[in-house]
Amino acid sequence: MRPTRTTFTAVSALSVLSLALVACGGDAESSDRDSDGPITLTVATFNEFGYEELLKEYDALHDNITVRHTKADTADNARNALRSSLGANAGAADIEAVEVDWLTEFMQYPDKFVDLADPAVEGRWLDWKTEAATTEDGQLIGYGTDIGPEAVCYRADLVGAAGLPADREGFAEFIGDTWDSYFAAGKEFVANSDAAWFDSASALWQGMINQVEVPFEEPDGTVIATTNPQIKDLYEQVLQASTADGLSAGLGQWSQDWSESFQRDSFATMLCPGWMLGVIEGNAAGVDGWDVANVFPGGGGNWGGSYLTVPAQGDHIEEAKALAAWLTAPEQQLKAFAAKGTFPSQVDALDSPELLDSTHAFFNDAPTGQILVDRATAVTMQPYKGPNYFLINTALVDALTRVDVDGTDDAASSWAKFVRDVEALG
Repeated sequence: MRPTRTTFTAVSALSVLSLALVACGGDAESSDRDSDGPITLTVATFNEFGYEELLKEYDALHDNITVRHTKADTADNARNALRSSLGANAGAADIEAVEVDWLTEFMQYPDKFVDLADPAVEGRWLDWKTEAATTEDGQLIGYGTDIGPEAVCYRADLVGAAGLPADREGFAEFIGDTWDSYFAAGKEFVANSDAAWFDSASALWQGMINQVEVPFEEPDGTVIATTNPQIKDLYEQVLQASTADGLSAGLGQWSQDWSESFQRDSFATMLCPGWMLGVIEGNAAGVDGWDVANVFPGGGGNWGGSYLTVPAQGDHIEEAKALAAWLTAPEQQLKAFAAKGTFPSQVDALDSPELLDSTHAFFNDAPTGQILVDRATAVTMQPYKGPNYFLINTALVDALTRVDVDGTDDAASSWAKFVRDVEALG
């Protein structure tokens, strides 16, 4: 689901935390820790999962269960907290949400998590969603929550004021379905507007990197991030559009400036996975003009998506498994989508009239259900994400930010720092 943002100081801490995780064996699953009496289940998520009302509903359905929900402000903070609690073998929530970009990192320590494989949930999710959370020996680390099929969200009022096609179909045709056509449209827009074309280089990067089949690491563990020509080419393409062509608003995604920019006419478009709808609506409350186009440069892409895991150190494992299964069932995934735009990964939810017929009032009553189903269908592959994916991608985002937001480096010097950071991984 939600993207991450951190500094690369995480690299220096990785080896220490890894040793701690290896040294502390996870508790074995034990039914004698579960109870028939009143219990409290803790659920830890981040950003917007759309679970607030669902957890109240679960409370009401179970007289002996109280659910306490903690929500980290960023995925980075959630990841760091989970690493700490797993390393200490104490402090994890009964259910911990894990984002897809750092899932593989935690899958190195399967003994820290309960195996969620169960005949009752076989075939529930899209195959690639389940495969990503399954270890080589068949342990299912997490139940799939959402996926992130991407469309393009845009300010129809700003586009129209620039004299360009602003209706959904016309705008989709205007920007086309390639990155070259998207950038060409952006140049035409900025020539006729005071607003930027997109919000940030790092946001653009997330859309492009998720179309690279093997970006940073080979399946055998070989790190290719600094030698893969696709990565260097995309890096240069993003910065050409952002700085040289002046298409970026130069905002650090998830920063305060970025959040506040939605209340101004700062930029016209942004890459928009389903979960981003709730983020935009929250930040742009009271602002008219947002819409969603059924198009995405490069054809299709999936940005984000998460899983619910059950740490083995928990005291109420069976109850936690039951709650995780309930939260990720088709009915609840549809409710979460209605609440926050988190797009279902459940097969039975994807052809539901409730999903296909759904619209979004904030986005000019756009048929967001059908648009995102179409965008999900356009996704033809998922990148290979090795154990170091999160750290390498963070280093790359930092490299882009130094140029696009901070202005402290040019493209060449910032790339050299990226190479240094990747080499520090060992």
